[in-house]
Amino acid sequence: MEFLKVLQERRSVRRFKPEAVPEESLQRILEAARIAPSAGNLQAFKVFVARSEEKRKELADASFGQSFVAKAPIVLVFCADLKASSRVYAERGERLYALQDASIAATFAMLAAVDEGLASCWVGAFEDEKVKKILETELQPVAIFPIGFADEKPRKARRKELKELLKEA
Repeated sequence: MEFLKVLQERRSVRRFKPEAVPEESLQRILEAARIAPSAGNLQAFKVFVARSEEKRKELADASFGQSFVAKAPIVLVFCADLKASSRVYAERGERLYALQDASIAATFAMLAAVDEGLASCWVGAFEDEKVKKILETELQPVAIFPIGFADEKPRKARRKELKELLKEA
């Protein structure tokens, strides 16, 4: 798909078909996350793949009961490795760079999902400690992505005009 079309087609989808995500598509999505830029090329993040219904339901519960999370056949959780980044970049690495690394990887994955004909929704509302317990990790959760084939076509969200977002420096 043409890149600009990928950007224009992306929507936050909360209704998924029960159809499985092809493994080849999932691998391309994960590869997109792997090649995302990161501070100092540290790749201070991990991607957890939740396939089981039990884990998806637990993640939905940890996401303040957002049940659509469990309805997707795959849920990806992007976590920042704060310690790995802080070893090189001290406090700024822990406070910012690791979170940026995970966010950039998540964005690359989200766009790759669109290119694969799949849909997702960036879920940022969740209880950190519950997610850590579910994943059995101390890494900092940054985003939860349910991924699957869309069972809805949300309308395009209103965006500000470019002139509202720009400021000459």
